[in-house]
Amino acid sequence: MTTSFRGPNDPADPAATSSVSTVSSDVDPAVRAELGRLRDSIDNIDAAVVHMLAERFKCTMQVGHLKAEHHLPPADPARESRQIERLRALAESAKLDPAFAEKLLNFIIAEVIRHHEQIADQPTADTD
Repeated sequence: MTTSFRGPNDPADPAATSSVSTVSSDVDPAVRAELGRLRDSIDNIDAAVVHMLAERFKCTMQVGHLKAEHHLPPADPARESRQIERLRALAESAKLDPAFAEKLLNFIIAEVIRHHEQIADQPTADTD
């Protein structure tokens, strides 16, 4: 996946807004510049997260189709439990709150299951 991320002040980006527009003009210019730099980084990370989630959902949609073709259930509680434990460990090693990571993954898993249920409910090509 090759993705080019634009800064928030990129005129080619339709959602571009100034990352320091809410900072008062009486704030030291060096502080404003540092805020802008950090906010640009945050904006790029947010874009990367969205693109990574899109890629993840492309994969989970393929899983959903495979499950539906083979009459497998949309949810796999054992796999989900392993994923939550794995993500909690990754969060701890990354100095991220494991409870937050678990909430995020549970939210994503719920959406994946919803997609899998929708796929399973679709009529198959061999059904008359």
